[in-house]
Amino acid sequence: MTPEGIRGEIDAAADAAVSFDPQRPLLTRVAYRMLGSVADAEDVVQDAFIRWLGTDRSAVREPAAFLRRTVTRLCLDQIKSARHQRETYVGPWLPDPLVEEEEDDDVTLPLMLALERLSPLERAAFLLHDVFGVEFDEVAKTIDRDPAATRQLAARARTHVRDARPRYKLEKEKGLEIANAFFAASRSGDMAALGSLLAADVGMWADGGGKRPAAMGPIVGEDVVLKLHRSLAVLFGKYGSTLVHTGMINGLPGFVTREADGEFQTTALEIEDGKVTGIYVMRNPDKLKHMH
Repeated sequence: MTPEGIRGEIDAAADAAVSFDPQRPLLTRVAYRMLGSVADAEDVVQDAFIRWLGTDRSAVREPAAFLRRTVTRLCLDQIKSARHQRETYVGPWLPDPLVEEEEDDDVTLPLMLALERLSPLERAAFLLHDVFGVEFDEVAKTIDRDPAATRQLAARARTHVRDARPRYKLEKEKGLEIANAFFAASRSGDMAALGSLLAADVGMWADGGGKRPAAMGPIVGEDVVLKLHRSLAVLFGKYGSTLVHTGMINGLPGFVTREADGEFQTTALEIEDGKVTGIYVMRNPDKLKHMH
């Protein structure tokens, strides 16, 4: 390619970036909530930029809507292959942890897990309309359905995820106080203190992805969760577990630790009426790379 040609490509990319870059944070949030993977979301957004680069941008009246539509459609394609991968996933699957997100759009970790059970179109309709505030006519264009069908998809999704949305908003300070107490009790082996934090029907899910040791299924019930933590406390006492950060993880209070093997781990706590009802532990190193 001639120097002029190279310069022309650089200028075209710079021109495309001027209109694309302000949209990138929102597009990444849409893609992450559709896919549950930071790396996949970033790949989709970059793919959308390449498509934007090849588009006649002067003919696009609403770049934000055009780009959101492009990202959503790319995500719908990606979900098909992701679902096949999930079928062979080792142990419980959890979305990549996002620590201390600045944006608060009420999409907590339990809600993301509930979204996994929806059809891809239900998921897109719910996220775009209920979470990101896109009008139904625009959502309908995005997913290539008529507005009435799109409303039905969102309504069905709403019904399915209702139980995953918190009934009462937990004060952040109170949540972090419980997270700190949970860390202290679980690492010191103080089972009486830990038991006082847990709901009777508490559930625990750990995602090791077959890369690090983790329970192969959910652990449900206060007694069973305490029994596991009694065993873990012995290991923590012998090999160590260092607190790196206490904060919000996927909208839930929690903490980041560095474990004895040198790898990060995140623990997010679902809390209702002052008691921990869900414990979500991310141990899969592939899903923690973005935190390094």
